[in-house]
This record gives sequence, structure tokens and C-alpha cells, in this order.
Amino acid sequence: MRGDPTDFAERVLDVVERIPPGRVMAYGDIAEFLGEGGPRQVGRVMALWGGGVPWWRVIRADGSFLPGHEQRALQHYRAEGTPLRGTRVDMRLARWTGDAAEAG
Repeated sequence: MRGDPTDFAERVLDVVERIPPGRVMAYGDIAEFLGEGGPRQVGRVMALWGGGVPWWRVIRADGSFLPGHEQRALQHYRAEGTPLRGTRVDMRLARWTGDAAEAG
């Protein structure tokens, strides 16, 4: 059983919910933005509780899609106009820094 999200998990999920459509953050970006945890801790939060937030907007730093969810993620990226480079998200163009001015 997963239980209720921890305080850290709630903060991670809050950041994910604020990522604008067409933009992404890497796992490490979220940890850095929060000033706590690391990519693995953020990944664990997403694995346990990320289904209710736009999970496809959280990816590896190299822009690769979430293994096992590539097709679903790609559908979301295309629908949102996320910049792509072949089979990866173009991190240079799509990375969101958490700037409130960019949030929807």
C-alpha cells in the first residue's frame, strides 16, 4: 500500500502541476527547484503518486521518454506542442525553470 504522500511528495506534485503545457522539467530540476531531495527521490514520488498529475512533463535530463510510457507520453507532447528532437524532448527549448511568469 502506498499510503498518503509525504510532505516532500506533496511539494513535488505541486511543482509538477504548475509545469505549463508544452514544457518539461527533469527529475533533478524539480529537486533543485525545491532545494531538497534528488532525481531518484523525485522519481520515487512520481512512481508512487504521479498518476494524478501531468506525469509526462517530468522526464530524464537527456530528454528521453519514460520507459514503458513512450507512446502515451508522445501523444501528450504532440497535443501540447512540446518541442521534440527525434525520439526525445528538446530540453533546450522545452525545459521549464519554475518561473511563475511562464506558468499558465
